[in-house]
Amino acid sequence: MTESTDRTRAHVFVSGTVQGVFYRATTRDTAGEHGVDGWVKNLEDGRVEAVFEGPTEAVESMVEWCHEGSPAADVADVEAEYEDPQGEDGFEIRY
Repeated sequence: MTESTDRTRAHVFVSGTVQGVFYRATTRDTAGEHGVDGWVKNLEDGRVEAVFEGPTEAVESMVEWCHEGSPAADVADVEAEYEDPQGEDGFEIRY
């Protein structure tokens, strides 16, 4: 059985006050609740980069969630580019 064609991948960059506010941990927990695979990490320029992969509806809800993020975050902008899935399995915080 092949994997559902209902999977998509979003490559996301979040700017604002998104480091040091539990943004990555909250992203990981929320992705788990939505059944989304991928990863999240801090960038040197102060942004957070994330990849969400899974059912289209779940990935879109994660991109929407990024506009709010963790309770302490102050999100200024979210850039999302949709790509073909690459087989992410699980969700991790990258360093």
